[in-house]
Amino acid sequence: MSLYDLEIADWQKLLSGQPPFRSRQIWKAIHEHALRPDQLTSLPKSLRAILASSAETASAFTLVRLTSDDRQLTEKALFQLNDRRVIETVLMHYHDRSTVCISSQAGCAMNCSFCATGQQGFFRHLTVGEIVEQVIWAIDRTRITRGEKRLSNIVFMGMGEPLANTRNVFRALERINTDIGIGARHITVSTVGIVPGIKLFTDLGPQFNLAVSLHAANNDKRTSLVPINAKYPIETLMETLQEYVQKTRRRISFEWAMMDGVNDTEQDAKELTSLCVPLEAHVNLIPLNPTLGWPSKGSGWSRVESFADTLAGAGIAVSIRDNRGTNIDAACGQLAGLVADKNLGERYSENISAKMEISALLD
Repeated sequence: MSLYDLEIADWQKLLSGQPPFRSRQIWKAIHEHALRPDQLTSLPKSLRAILASSAETASAFTLVRLTSDDRQLTEKALFQLNDRRVIETVLMHYHDRSTVCISSQAGCAMNCSFCATGQQGFFRHLTVGEIVEQVIWAIDRTRITRGEKRLSNIVFMGMGEPLANTRNVFRALERINTDIGIGARHITVSTVGIVPGIKLFTDLGPQFNLAVSLHAANNDKRTSLVPINAKYPIETLMETLQEYVQKTRRRISFEWAMMDGVNDTEQDAKELTSLCVPLEAHVNLIPLNPTLGWPSKGSGWSRVESFADTLAGAGIAVSIRDNRGTNIDAACGQLAGLVADKNLGERYSENISAKMEISALLD
């Protein structure tokens, strides 16, 4: 549980005996200004002390480790949840914006063969509060390291499959958009292709961005890489995405982890082209980072460029994502975090499938 799991009605109940405006005052402060209730100097000191000691207003997690590159352009936070599971959140700074990549689950049940998180398995869904509080942390961290610059973009591309946790993810999207104040077009949700979830996402209303982790454009190969394809094959997925485009008028992005000798051939590029053209989709090419349990390495630069040229020659908008944060285990494709905490008495290995260079998704 997190203080961000409390709804406004819960705050009203918690603050019974206080003036009626208190709940709305606190709600606004913790969302718009990323302040904890005990930091609100506008509250009576006695109330701040009560809120500071209340279990209901506690944080969802504890920061276990924070690593960053030399210029603090990419920062990776490892959080321990209250049930001792761990998740990672990555904050990326650019000259014109700051973006946070957040998790929606502890672990992942999709079992994608090249993804270290998928190899690890699924633990549980994150709550609304656990999702939202990652954004709050990123807002506060951006304020600390970047001064006047504000967190501008959110991507659900960390640990887990967001559209397998639609109830909590959709509520978190509403909070991030409406209460924190980040525009829908600056928020991207990534999925491996959960068709029922995409249909629900289509009907949400606000113009959030949708990215699909495709990685292969024929059923045999995609099922070997992304097992959920056996349940929702490419034909079904493309029909659903066409409905999304028609209803929302939003452009879809396909994410394609480039794997040497696996999905980087001219034939792969042509098959991908046939899927992109009807949807007018954008493609993000992401050279894969090697992970334990997956023998293939990322495609070489010349192969990536050739693949991109084939797509561009067919009129497809394509971007090549570079690997940021490699030196802190936060590069494109996989985030890797290893914690050995003597106090826990356990060793956690968390590897998160995260596509972190996302500027093209936010156009």
